[in-house]
Amino acid sequence: MTMAFPGASRAAARRFDAPTESVADCVVFPKEHSTALRVGVLVGSAATGVAGAYAGGSLGGFASGLLVALAFCGGLLSTWSPCGYSSLCLLRPVGRYSVRSLARFTPAFALHGLGYALGAVVLGAALGFAGLLLGFSIASALSMAGLGAIGLIYGAHQLGFLRVPYPQRRAQVPHDARQRFSMTFIGGLYGLSLGLNYLTYVQTPLLYLVTAAALFSGDVATAITLFAVFNAGRFLPMAVNYLPVSDIAVQNWLARRQEGAAVLDGALLVAGGAALLTLAAL
Repeated sequence: MTMAFPGASRAAARRFDAPTESVADCVVFPKEHSTALRVGVLVGSAATGVAGAYAGGSLGGFASGLLVALAFCGGLLSTWSPCGYSSLCLLRPVGRYSVRSLARFTPAFALHGLGYALGAVVLGAALGFAGLLLGFSIASALSMAGLGAIGLIYGAHQLGFLRVPYPQRRAQVPHDARQRFSMTFIGGLYGLSLGLNYLTYVQTPLLYLVTAAALFSGDVATAITLFAVFNAGRFLPMAVNYLPVSDIAVQNWLARRQEGAAVLDGALLVAGGAALLTLAAL
């Protein structure tokens, strides 16, 4: 499947328009930022994370809040992915903007959200149960150190300093499905596909941090909560389609902020990783 993004840079368009099997590991543009800037982001984010951990108090409480916040931010940042662009431009009210068109759109919007919720339950329960069987605990220093290392490594990856594995199914939601099924059905199908997170391509490595946290939690409820928060961040941008804004305006807004979102992604991963490693050492 291929798709284009209005307003995107030529480099971005080439990457997004590439066949599914050639989708880049992560769409970042570190070479378009100076090395000095990227080093500054890396060092500044790490320092912020360390300072936050020292000021955060207890190991369990601060770490839990931090992981929930990172999960939500990761969901929002996943909007800058091929599937995020697809969902925003395909699941839209049909016809002129009116109360009637919004009412017809609402079942698709609701089923999209339910699909995300179901995906969070399925993926979170599987990882939480696996962690329970393996004897993991989110409060252990070892788990914190492991999560911190994941954050730092993938943060450096996102900022262009490292190239590390990015294991995902490099596929998008079926962009032509809107021609074959009703929008309501597509809303649910897209929600479940994206809610399971690994059936389609997600460009934020925060997904890996959330996945590891769900596994290391050793608790089904905690794991489901983490993915529910992540998926809420993925789902909420869809509400922009209730506003009287055109699809091209939304797509252009996203395209203009593609590079900034990637840098923010890296900064959050580094800050979170540094904080978690500090907590493990305290």
